[in-house]
Amino acid sequence: MCYYYSEVIIMVNAKSSVNVKIDKEIKTLATQLLERMGLDQTTAIDMFYRQIISERRLPFQPTITPTIDELIVKAIWRNNPERAEVDVDSDGNIIIDKDKHPDLYDWAVNG
Repeated sequence: MCYYYSEVIIMVNAKSSVNVKIDKEIKTLATQLLERMGLDQTTAIDMFYRQIISERRLPFQPTITPTIDELIVKAIWRNNPERAEVDVDSDGNIIIDKDKHPDLYDWAVNG
């Protein structure tokens, strides 16, 4: 038996298996939470797939986790640091005049 729903054919009583590899700790934590909701893994995955069909997209917006470098740059800009032209030695080390830019020097030395 078939039902047509928004150009998607849904087969009733036709079952299929899904095999996935997932981090053991993630599975354990998710399973515990699902149990507290009164759901098992099969039901949760079925609900997830049905939501994908219904919305014709993932039911959440994946995002990129920023790198540590991106977080540092964001924190620096958020603090609106003093901007100064600095020199760099042949090894790529920043040379800061301690008398001209004491705050920048302190930040460079102490973080």
